[in-house]
Amino acid sequence: MERRSLESLARPVVAGVAILVILLLVIGAAIRDPKPHDIAVGVTGPAQAIDPLVAGFRQNAPGAFSFTTYDSADAARAAVDDRSVAAALIVAPSGPTLVVAGGAGEAITGAVSGAFGAAFKAQGTELAIETVHPFPAGDSHGVLLFFLVLATLVASIVAGALATLGGAGIRSTTLAPVLAAFALAAGVLGVLTASWLADGYGDGTWTLMGLAALLAFAISTVVAACARWAGAPGVALGAFVVVLLGIVSAGGPLGSSFLPDAYRAIAPWLPVAPAYSAMRGALAFGGVGMAEPILVLAGWTLIGLVALAARGAARGGLARRPLGAVA
Repeated sequence: MERRSLESLARPVVAGVAILVILLLVIGAAIRDPKPHDIAVGVTGPAQAIDPLVAGFRQNAPGAFSFTTYDSADAARAAVDDRSVAAALIVAPSGPTLVVAGGAGEAITGAVSGAFGAAFKAQGTELAIETVHPFPAGDSHGVLLFFLVLATLVASIVAGALATLGGAGIRSTTLAPVLAAFALAAGVLGVLTASWLADGYGDGTWTLMGLAALLAFAISTVVAACARWAGAPGVALGAFVVVLLGIVSAGGPLGSSFLPDAYRAIAPWLPVAPAYSAMRGALAFGGVGMAEPILVLAGWTLIGLVALAARGAARGGLARRPLGAVA
């Protein structure tokens, strides 16, 4: 058998095994030993009750929680409302109460409730748990919401690739409007489908559509730009960096707070974690905390559009170059 034939037969085997190993390394390194990191918790109450508790957590679970002290119960509750903290411990004469934001995610609220409940139980005291800002009843854990993000990502990769590879024939001048039309349709239909499955998303539905459309536009333009510059390998690279690494660093429905430092460092700058955070803000927090995630998504959209424009300009320059000109 000729060497060229052997290479063509071996190529899919080697590529498939390489991707398998890379995926396992990337995902396994993130989830093999999940532990909470810097979960923001507000505390308020008498110093003689709060200080030993905080000191105990810092000694026995270093780095798990990040504590902020507030002067009053109202201030601590307000911090939960504006997403400055995921939970607030209020120690009053009537007993301790832990106020947790359901929209922060089940993993975070479960970790905080379990840790503080066990600490007070060891003292012979019952801790009251109060949940505020929950997810809608039909998606009480926010899992469906995360899979809305995931489905939007996959659809956007496909749309961006199909618009640029093969015989799509979409000109650079019309590519952005086509992808914008896709993003608008994906935002509306994707959210309507998820809302139907969740028995309704309430007042946040329209905002959710806008966020899903922005996510779809950001991803599809970046993937399309990668395809314009590097063809199919560019699509693979864009999908790996922006989407796969984004999903892993976001931690799925658990959130990035349970991942190693490297993943938590990059999560806010890739589209997935900001998109999911903004959607949680739309559904559970009345729109609070959406500004920064929207800026990140807008930044990725700008990167994609600029890269597409640059590629179009480069091709235009080549087309205008006189015959025989030196490259």
